[in-house]
Amino acid sequence: MAADAVALDPALQRYLEHLRVERRLAPRSVQMIDDALRWLQQAAAAVPVPLREVLPHHVRRWAAMLRERPLAPRTIAIHLSAWRGLYRWWGHQGDVRINPVDGVRAPKAPKPLPKALSVEQAVSLAAFEPTQGDPVLRARDHCMVELLYGSGLRVAELVGLDLRASDTAAGWIDAADASAQVLGKGRKRRTVPVGSAALQALRAWLAVRGPLAAPDEPALFVSQRGTRLTTSQVRSRLKSLALQAGLPTHVHPHMLRHSFASHLLQSSGDLRAVQELLGHANIATTQVYTRLDFQHLAKVYDAAHPRARRK
Repeated sequence: MAADAVALDPALQRYLEHLRVERRLAPRSVQMIDDALRWLQQAAAAVPVPLREVLPHHVRRWAAMLRERPLAPRTIAIHLSAWRGLYRWWGHQGDVRINPVDGVRAPKAPKPLPKALSVEQAVSLAAFEPTQGDPVLRARDHCMVELLYGSGLRVAELVGLDLRASDTAAGWIDAADASAQVLGKGRKRRTVPVGSAALQALRAWLAVRGPLAAPDEPALFVSQRGTRLTTSQVRSRLKSLALQAGLPTHVHPHMLRHSFASHLLQSSGDLRAVQELLGHANIATTQVYTRLDFQHLAKVYDAAHPRARRK
């Protein structure tokens, strides 16, 4: 159905103008809604049925047609949302009595599993020592990797760490207690353990941090300008470090958090403890790592069990 070649109905043009001017939707959003409305207009013309007389069974049929094309669940959801918004607007104006799109849902999109490094990859990255570059920055980056993987910190939690505890600090590390206080999502504070390797890396970083940091800068991790490191800078440094270490994939900070959770669950099987360490409010969020764990076990089975291997 070549919807792009269809001249848009004036009534639909008025709705798009409402979205642009009154609702101030972004141009990209308006374009996606425009595409969806053109498809709706052409589908209604093929029945034929006037747009204001469309009924739920028409919409269900058209949603099925979108699935058969096939379109991704997210794209179908965008179409249905655009149609629903149009009929809601017409309903407010008294042009239609029902919204035929209400109750029609897009198919559920499969939730992709978070990408995690293997234990060997994560350990090799944490242990990697570059031979080139500023040794101060190398000490800083090594400490960041150890905390991201060893404590499962979010990148925002990492850059929020201060040198010491205070009323205004988002987080800090208590070396004597081998723990870190961090401020997570929803401004919820939690305590996470800091392993011996991370503590050793922390001591090495603190020994050289002074000349790099600006005077009175409270941040634990600072940039070459001496101010608190940003999340984008951490992502860039980690990507570069992983490439130098020869890892065969793009590594980002959240991948180390995923690796922390997956590897801990593989070893302990304690989902509730992993939930606490990650700071998840709902254990259903943590349960995705049981799927990662099963994938690991399945690979072991396929490689090792005599009845699993294909001839």
